[in-house]
Amino acid sequence: GKVRTDMCFPIGFQDVITIDKTGEHFRMLFDVKGRFLIHRVKKEEAAYKMCRVKSLSTAAKGIPVLVTHDGRTIRYPDPSVKVHDTIKLEIETGKILDY
Repeated sequence: GKVRTDMCFPIGFQDVITIDKTGEHFRMLFDVKGRFLIHRVKKEEAAYKMCRVKSLSTAAKGIPVLVTHDGRTIRYPDPSVKVHDTIKLEIETGKILDY
């Protein structure tokens, strides 16, 4: 969601990097040995992120929330989403597209 212009800002697993001058999009992944790997993706694929569900709980007033592997908290998830599931998250709005 947020645009970062600091070259030293840390990135993590499944984060999307966009270079505006060249129009390229990259996703940070792991290779088979566990090292970070930059993978080129299309513009349509750069609009979403795959996130792992770490926990499901209820917040104040009984609102169901889920927490993803990168620390995002999503309110009112689909009731059929369980812990250790992978969700497809739209980066712009923070909404769940698929699971």
